[in-house]
Amino acid sequence: MSKNLYVGNLSFNATADSLREAFASFGTVTSASVVTDRDTGRSRGFGFVEMADGGDAAIAGLNGAQLDGRALTVNEARPRAERSGGGGGGGRRNRY
Repeated sequence: MSKNLYVGNLSFNATADSLREAFASFGTVTSASVVTDRDTGRSRGFGFVEMADGGDAAIAGLNGAQLDGRALTVNEARPRAERSGGGGGGGRRNRY
């Protein structure tokens, strides 16, 4: 069964390829991504790895393991929380 994993405490030099390489020894990596800041393009220090198999073994083997001098946090990703639409304004719209 496919498993989506959260990977935290990544080095700011980590790439999707380095994540894929680190997780490949535990099973089949379907996708790997490092989340970047939309304004600067720099890594935000976390990412996601989707594995077709071997997800539990990857969690057991890599949670707390060192990658690029950082102790990784690896666990099953939770679904993204619903976000309200809106946009800024702070409830003060159309008040002049």
